[in-house]
Amino acid sequence: MELGILLQATAGSPGWTTPVMMGGMILIFYFFMIRPQAKKAKEQKAFISNMQKGDKIVTIAGIHGTINKVNDDGTLSLETSPGSYIKIEKSTISPEWTANVNKTVEAKA
Repeated sequence: MELGILLQATAGSPGWTTPVMMGGMILIFYFFMIRPQAKKAKEQKAFISNMQKGDKIVTIAGIHGTINKVNDDGTLSLETSPGSYIKIEKSTISPEWTANVNKTVEAKA
């Protein structure tokens, strides 16, 4: 009889392990998914707000050009070739590709 009571008492897990495991999973999601995305969005916003006339950029569609005019409505005029201009949204500029292109240009110079 004593053995049966002892087995029943140790068969269940303590009540505090489930909340601790859930908290651990939430921390893992925060540090590996949410935080890096928020950091990347913050860096992109800073990059876009610091653009000015004459900067060489690359859009997410792969269009290379030089900024001709920055408008207040969230758009800019991009010179793709001499005398050829297109109007694009600021949010379509890729900070990663722009940085890579600018590094390659500096390395060749």
